[in-house]
Amino acid sequence: MFRFTTGDRADLYGAVLRAFGAANERLETALGLDEVRARLRTVGWLDAITDEALHEALRTLQGWNLLDVVQNHTENYRTAEEYERRNLQYSLTRQGEAALAGVEHALTVLTATGALQTAVLEAIADRLDELYVLLGEPASADRRIFSTLQELEGHLEALLDNTKAFNGELQRLLRAEGADPGVFREVKAATVAYLREFLVNLDRRGAGVAVALARVEERGVGVLHERALRGAELPPVAGEDPAAAWLERRRARWAGLRAWFLPTDGSPPRVEQLHDVARRAILSLLQVLDRITESRRRSSSAVQDFRELARWFAAAPTEDDLHRLWALAFGLGSARHPHLAHPDPELIPASRSWAAAPPVEVSALLRTSGRTERFTRTGRVRDIAATKAARAERARRERAELQAAWQALTTDGSVRLSDFGELDPAAFARLLDLLGRALSSRPDSTGTRRAVSADGGVEILLRSASDDRQARLRTSNGVLSGPDYIVRISDVDTAAGPAAHPSTGLEEAAG
Repeated sequence: MFRFTTGDRADLYGAVLRAFGAANERLETALGLDEVRARLRTVGWLDAITDEALHEALRTLQGWNLLDVVQNHTENYRTAEEYERRNLQYSLTRQGEAALAGVEHALTVLTATGALQTAVLEAIADRLDELYVLLGEPASADRRIFSTLQELEGHLEALLDNTKAFNGELQRLLRAEGADPGVFREVKAATVAYLREFLVNLDRRGAGVAVALARVEERGVGVLHERALRGAELPPVAGEDPAAAWLERRRARWAGLRAWFLPTDGSPPRVEQLHDVARRAILSLLQVLDRITESRRRSSSAVQDFRELARWFAAAPTEDDLHRLWALAFGLGSARHPHLAHPDPELIPASRSWAAAPPVEVSALLRTSGRTERFTRTGRVRDIAATKAARAERARRERAELQAAWQALTTDGSVRLSDFGELDPAAFARLLDLLGRALSSRPDSTGTRRAVSADGGVEILLRSASDDRQARLRTSNGVLSGPDYIVRISDVDTAAGPAAHPSTGLEEAAG
């Protein structure tokens, strides 16, 4: 099917097939000899070609079952030459269409770079939410369900293709060697920034798609596919009913969607694997960048130094030269203790050679730091009573300030956030910390969020109000505006009873 891509006339064969593909885009299914010649110019073939050569190319493609030829019986021909030129009509066969599509897809893959697009994840979640709404409305159009399902599968296919292409480029980038260090460093630094931006909120987006997928499955995937099949309005064909094959493709696509976001076999979702691949790539790229930066700081790398030293060793003429080279290369130079002497030099006769004299004791500290050991009186123990008293006083003061801040924030039941009014900076900072901890926690079935302070001594219960009131908290540093939440702040010991039913007080305050 792809024999037209090889040989001396591969360019002509490819141009002819592209000419038929361009005609198909204009809904022209059959072309005569003159029409093929005219279409060749539109696809970039500008070389002169005789009728015999064009006929031979068309017959060759017909022999490969890429073109089909029929006779045009609807025309009136005035001469035999006109009959010969306009009677035969050529068109692409199914195999020819597949071969042309395969070559175009291969060229697209060669030029594509791939991308990690968080917008695709959001689009998948949006289409799933739309399908959930449409399935819940019996009066919704089946055509709308079909078009939404097609969009969902298109986004999933784009996610798979872009991810595979980007991962391939990423692995080739990690293995790349011999490139210009400056350009190489810029590309890798940009890739690290790109991966870090993609990983922001990736877990949340993947979890959102999984939740939307589970909601659609509660309405029934079989019902979804059956209604989409009715909305597809497949044309009748001779032989086997195309509905079975269509439904099988939809089930396979849905299984692929589940494998990415909500697998049933207990394995981790593939979107999490993508998260791990991106993090490992960031670490590898940062390590390579560190090596490049380190090599720029040095005049030569350690590998080059050892290779040059090995060449010097290989060229050394004698063994004594090898020893001298070893001493120079690895710091075995002259001793740094000629100034040392024996504890009692008078016991060593002046006539005795230094080689026969007993050795002088050398401190290990001299070799490591260049200094000899000195033994003096033991230093006086410093009196730290004043330091301990100052630290104890500072600790008591900090505890008192903390206790005062918690007392200012502790509420008698549930109150509005705006009831705090004006706070000092210390109490305001503690309140912000509690609010941040509460808002980052998951609400329970009643919508109440619960959190405790860092020391575990204070508990906050927070719930959104039914109205849209805004709270304004004033401090000496400025004013903070935000939603007027219903909060309840108390000590953990005293909150043990009411915390068992946290929604009661909050609902009363909301009322």
